[in-house]
Amino acid sequence: MAPNQQTIPVVDLSDFHSPVLTVRQACIDAIGRGLHEVGFISVIQHGVSQELIDRAYKVAGDFFLQPAEIKQRYENLLPGDPRGFSSMGREHVKNVDAPDLKEFWHTGRETLETGAQQTLYPANIWPTEVIGYRETMLELYGQLEECACYLLEACAMHIGLPQFFMCERVTDGNSTLRVAHYPPVPEGTAPSTFRSAPHEDIDFITLLCEATGDGLEILDKNNQWLPVRNFPGQIIVNAGDMLQNLTNGYYKSTTHRVTNNNLDRNRRFSMPFFVHPRSDVDLQPLPEALALTGGVSQYLPTTAGSYFEERLNEIGFGPPA
Repeated sequence: MAPNQQTIPVVDLSDFHSPVLTVRQACIDAIGRGLHEVGFISVIQHGVSQELIDRAYKVAGDFFLQPAEIKQRYENLLPGDPRGFSSMGREHVKNVDAPDLKEFWHTGRETLETGAQQTLYPANIWPTEVIGYRETMLELYGQLEECACYLLEACAMHIGLPQFFMCERVTDGNSTLRVAHYPPVPEGTAPSTFRSAPHEDIDFITLLCEATGDGLEILDKNNQWLPVRNFPGQIIVNAGDMLQNLTNGYYKSTTHRVTNNNLDRNRRFSMPFFVHPRSDVDLQPLPEALALTGGVSQYLPTTAGSYFEERLNEIGFGPPA
């Protein structure tokens, strides 16, 4: 494969807004097929500002290169859904004891001053040492959320649901913007220790702004690890477990990892945006999805909140406080 060629389907999201119905439908089908057959797509012309992505990486670097004692001031060690800083070794993937070789910062939905949502989500934490951190991350959060809704509209329409069915379920949901810092891997580190061990995401979909280095790999249908290329201007999108549940496996939550190998030991940053539905959303497989997947439900009934709580416990953050 040519070095400038992507290894997963590439979709031009600007076609979703085309006044030409055949062009729009082709985009919807490309998104749906990609997440059905591969579980991952690469999105171009996605509407998220490149200047904003670059600025977010800049302020993230300014924070993560601070001394450890400064970063640890912003770590919340209570169990539950974290906001702010999480230190190296705190998170491990499901069914893996060894911690990932990363530290990260979570920005969630801004806590509403009034109303029921105020008590559902933790308040955001902001570093005072970095000018513009709060403003930059909240602006990026908003643009990624808008992009995610277009993608979810396409996912819904592809399987015969009303256009806004899935987007409505993530409105006021617990979506999270993570900035992950993978420090340089020391010589002698065992290759069996991953920067991020093989796992599946918990959410509906994840939008990954182009990372600052390669290393992402997905497990393909032949059970082989396929590297995903890291090209400027592309956002990598994958389906998560909650969308897989809701669609009875039609949309595939594909196993992926970030490697630790001799070819990629440099410092690396990435920014995934995890798109979560509201906690009360029912994840029982939909009739439209059952019709596409043999008619037999593959998943037990649950809600997004119960599923998220279970997975937090499995990855080392314990049940919500």
